[in-house]
Amino acid sequence: MGSSVRSSHVIDLPSETILPVRGIIFDMDGVIVDSEPRHQQAFLEVFAELGYADSHGVDFDLYLGKTDRAVWQDFLKRNQTAETLEALLRRKELRLIELIQSDRPLFEPIPELLRDLALDYSLSVASGSPHRVIETVLALEDLSRYFPVVVSAEDVPRGKPAPDIFLEAAYRMKMDPIELCVVEDSAAGVAAAKAAGMQVIAITNSLPAEKLFEADCVIADYAEIFRILCDSGEG
Repeated sequence: MGSSVRSSHVIDLPSETILPVRGIIFDMDGVIVDSEPRHQQAFLEVFAELGYADSHGVDFDLYLGKTDRAVWQDFLKRNQTAETLEALLRRKELRLIELIQSDRPLFEPIPELLRDLALDYSLSVASGSPHRVIETVLALEDLSRYFPVVVSAEDVPRGKPAPDIFLEAAYRMKMDPIELCVVEDSAAGVAAAKAAGMQVIAITNSLPAEKLFEADCVIADYAEIFRILCDSGEG
């Protein structure tokens, strides 16, 4: 589900396509933390414990940017288990937290990038992960200090690609959607941000550029985020 960061360049669209903004909303999984492989590992371990190691029927690529609940709901449509949906959500969440705490898989440029962006912009996180997972990630390198606003899929009625999570973040940031730029790595996240009326920078950590075509900018390196948002003097 996740992949390594590629070499630095902007793909197809120039930085000038991002108009001045006041705030930046970060997706978390696949943007702040290289958690997509850990999500998949946690699911696979729970599937194996349930007796579905080789027959779970889940194509993880279809759920990139979506919620754990969506995965488990579809799993339960195809498979039989005595576990409730809430119990399955909890089991996978706990395993993921263990993996994140053990591996500490922050993308290397993130702490410095957030430090620099926080000088000029209001920052927030809008993540499809539950709050306990978000808190675990933001505890790494004390990243929580940069994010006075944190929104989880648990806080809104619909997950991505619906715009709910980004609109809730804008409300809590006390900003209009037009004043915000979202950093995303998934097609569902890009669609959600655009539906919310926000600009989007998509980074190719998890998907190739052609699957992120709806974004205003598609980039392959974190240095480009700084150049687009800071070096241009837009902050």
